Amino acid sequence: MMNAGVRTATPADLDAIWPLVRAFATSFAPDRRRFETTFRAVLGDEAMLCLVAEHEKRVVGYLLANRHDTFFADAPVVWVEELMVDETVRRAGTGRRLMRAAEDWAHSAGAAYIALATRRASGFYAGLGYEESATFFRKTLG
Repeated sequence: MMNAGVRTATPADLDAIWPLVRAFATSFAPDRRRFETTFRAVLGDEAMLCLVAEHEKRVVGYLLANRHDTFFADAPVVWVEELMVDETVRRAGTGRRLMRAAEDWAHSAGAAYIALATRRASGFYAGLGYEESATFFRKTLG
């Protein structure tokens, strides 16, 4: 297992996260300027979480999540929007560390649960104790 450290992203991480965002996106073509604007907004929003995983001073992964209130759960919930680990270091525990840090954040916020959608990594999430809960629908706008 690689010993990647996980920490909250800072403005200095923008250039290191960008290639991972491009590799993550299969349905969309991320725009660099929009990414920069969104990245800065995320870092300034206490309901958002952006983490990076570093190994030997190189960012090798990131996680983006948000916390929002709900009526039905009697508590906030956390949704993991994106989790990406550089393919050269996958299967070394980096994704697990990022998810653990997100779970800690969710727990400290009093969240009822943490959830996500995936097409390609269901085995990874099942291995972390996540269970299939619902079918995910989306409608692309514009």
